[in-house]
Amino acid sequence: MAFTIPEGLNEELYPLAWLIGTWRGKGRGEYPGIPPFQFAHEVTFNHDGRNFLNYYSRTWLIDDDANITQPFDNEVGFWHPKPKKVLEVVLAYNTGRGEGWVGIYDGPKIQLALDRGYVSPSGKSVESASRLYGLVEGQLFFAHDVEMDGHELQSYMWSSLERQSE
Repeated sequence: MAFTIPEGLNEELYPLAWLIGTWRGKGRGEYPGIPPFQFAHEVTFNHDGRNFLNYYSRTWLIDDDANITQPFDNEVGFWHPKPKKVLEVVLAYNTGRGEGWVGIYDGPKIQLALDRGYVSPSGKSVESASRLYGLVEGQLFFAHDVEMDGHELQSYMWSSLERQSE
């Protein structure tokens, strides 16, 4: 699918313009103490003309036939590109967590590291985390590694998403 820079896009967002739109696909996850799982994943990036991207991600657990069995995680946030290819990201989760991420973008590759977080009294703390987003053969690849529950930083979730036509 051909990509064009959206009308009214702030020039500071041009390096991230390839993300804009809705992406859908499937992924897998595993972590000590959690049975392996499969999930459906939808990510939307959009803008309102200002110098940040709006971000919305939601996932659903699925069975072996790709049927949705229940909702999983939701994330909302804002992606702020800064000089020298630095990216600052703020995310809030339905599970009672808020996080600040810092990373770099280089063409169609984005690497983020958890900078700091907030956890509500009933939320679950993540000690450290990293994320990778990349355009691989026309698909948005996503990988999320976490350190929590006394385990070392390791792979948690990954997915491949196709751009949806609007």
